[in-house]
Amino acid sequence: MIETKFSGREIIQKPTCPFCGMIIEKPMELTTRMPGEMPVGACSCGAVYACDETGHNIGSAMLEALFFACNMDSDLALNILPEDDYVEKIVENYDYKTHLVIPGGFFETRKISGVLFFIRLYDDIQEITAEGVRKRLEKAAELPAKPRLNNNRKKPLSKKEVEKLVQEFDVDPILSVALEDRKIIKNLQRLLYSGDDLLRNRAAEILGRVSAVIAEADPGAISRLLQRLFTSTTDTAAFTWGAYEAIGEIISHKPDMFAGYIPQLYQFLIDESRQVQVIRTLGRIAKSNPELIRKITFHFIPLLSDPDPIVRGHAVWILGNLEAFEAREDINNLIDDSNEINLYEDGKLEKKTVGQLASEAFKKL
Repeated sequence: MIETKFSGREIIQKPTCPFCGMIIEKPMELTTRMPGEMPVGACSCGAVYACDETGHNIGSAMLEALFFACNMDSDLALNILPEDDYVEKIVENYDYKTHLVIPGGFFETRKISGVLFFIRLYDDIQEITAEGVRKRLEKAAELPAKPRLNNNRKKPLSKKEVEKLVQEFDVDPILSVALEDRKIIKNLQRLLYSGDDLLRNRAAEILGRVSAVIAEADPGAISRLLQRLFTSTTDTAAFTWGAYEAIGEIISHKPDMFAGYIPQLYQFLIDESRQVQVIRTLGRIAKSNPELIRKITFHFIPLLSDPDPIVRGHAVWILGNLEAFEAREDINNLIDDSNEINLYEDGKLEKKTVGQLASEAFKKL
């Protein structure tokens, strides 16, 4: 079904599904994957779609639609093939602002170049993912209105004030200005490069808390921050101290919005030079939301016998956070391990033996 109307000589159409012809709903922003990126939607026939408002990022729109169709299961999305497992189509000249298709490409002096990228999984795969996709869209439809900024604006904090508050781990004054003082992110981010381990970890934790506040009003700003942090971890010339810690804190404090970034961390687990940093990052997420990491538990169990006590200790710690009962016996074997590691918890950097961590983990299993 296609409904049209005229505006001058332009034919304007309500957008329809290219697979079944039904009129579709306006795409919405999900809470579960990269907010501020591309909104998505679903047709009653089972097709899903992602909106690229500019028309310049069709490849990204394809990935957004594919991951959404797979209910954000990255393993599934990366292992299915077009034509063999799904079909795809594109609707061009889509205007997100009006939720209309403008075949002529111009509307009220505006150039319209957006696209809707559609993917329809074959029925055998769709049976597995359809319910999850539906629930995600229901949640997106119920997103609360963005909080308004306080009209009684508070004075922004200077770099020195922020650094002093982080050193003292005085969080509330920073959170109180988070919505008004957008420089707070930069002032915290600069502390991620500190050579002081405790200051760096405190800055990362506070940045995570600040990001959770800002994300309620402007999720795109935090999405872009995460993208910058990830870019720094892949840039061999960049100084990556603190980036991993910050990523872990941001995701762990707002997993409903940013859990979609977690699979990007997995690639670093095989890099011995970054392995401990990534385990720490995933461990922070697992502490508050173990179900987000649980499916890769198997990767950490062999690390319990690693010759490096730092690797062993962090492997014990994350497996405890994951409540990995299948590693119970291996963890129990480390209770007498007297090697020490540094571990950041609740604003403090403490030395603990691998045995202590094993004992704490064992109690959780």
